Amino acid sequence: MLIAIDHGNSAIKTVHYNFVAGLSRHSVRPPMADEVLEYDGSYWTLSGQRQAYQRDKTRDESYFILTLFAIAKEMVHAGGLSSTAKIDLAVGLPPEHYGILRDKFRQYFKREESIQFIYNEKPVTIMIRDVFVYPQAYAAIAPRKGQLNHHLRVFLIDIGGYTTDVLLLRSGKPDMLFCRSLEKGVIDMNNNIIRLIGVRHDMLIEEEHINAVLCGRETILPDEVKDTIRQSAEQYAKGILDKLRELQVDLRSNPAVFIGGGSALFRPYLEKSPLVAQATFVESPNANAIGYQAMAEAQLSLRTV
Repeated sequence: MLIAIDHGNSAIKTVHYNFVAGLSRHSVRPPMADEVLEYDGSYWTLSGQRQAYQRDKTRDESYFILTLFAIAKEMVHAGGLSSTAKIDLAVGLPPEHYGILRDKFRQYFKREESIQFIYNEKPVTIMIRDVFVYPQAYAAIAPRKGQLNHHLRVFLIDIGGYTTDVLLLRSGKPDMLFCRSLEKGVIDMNNNIIRLIGVRHDMLIEEEHINAVLCGRETILPDEVKDTIRQSAEQYAKGILDKLRELQVDLRSNPAVFIGGGSALFRPYLEKSPLVAQATFVESPNANAIGYQAMAEAQLSLRTV
């Protein structure tokens, strides 16, 4: 079974699921939890509180446990948990970190021994046979990259939770020597807005309020608070574009493909910015995972020829 997973800083995305990259560990089975995974003597549940930012996600077991949740969810979606299964994983890294961390990331998931865990009281044994690692952003447009081949240069810009990652395509092919990463993302913006609302309006809000306002969903927030949120988001989007220009990413002379949930939030401001001449948006948060799967399927098919 091939399972593709996008290990984001704020969320874990598979082809069919999207959940917060947060875990809670318990010494005994939590009685009220809807979803419990037992592994290595501990009980784990998913949490709405995401993990602290990790540039290197292999430094502890957190992202491996999150991967087991993702595998279990995809197995259930495919028809139910099997007591035993052989798994191929397709995962990814930011382009700037790809060359440095690719082998380490692969070895983190590729365990030599079988892995036993219990998901919602059902025991499962899996063997991870192979791990395919691909560059983020490029994977998200892989299913449609033929549409970009006629452009001499295209910038892929993936705005995520903690980082904005940039990859240059030359005639549709990734230039891995031109990879940029900014430590600016939706989480940083949200933290700034929450502080600003507290100071300016003496009100405590959460990230959900900010997302709702920027997505046009109904809230009971006062109009002046909504205005502050929108203005702050517009300024943050401008800040990202200004930083990109400092890194020689000029979107006035080159088309851009914006990827990810962060790009969807900033879309109204990016589209009207004088710093962006031509923009396409891939708004699905699952786009990288879908791309990983497509690329791994193609790679696996070559092995059978």
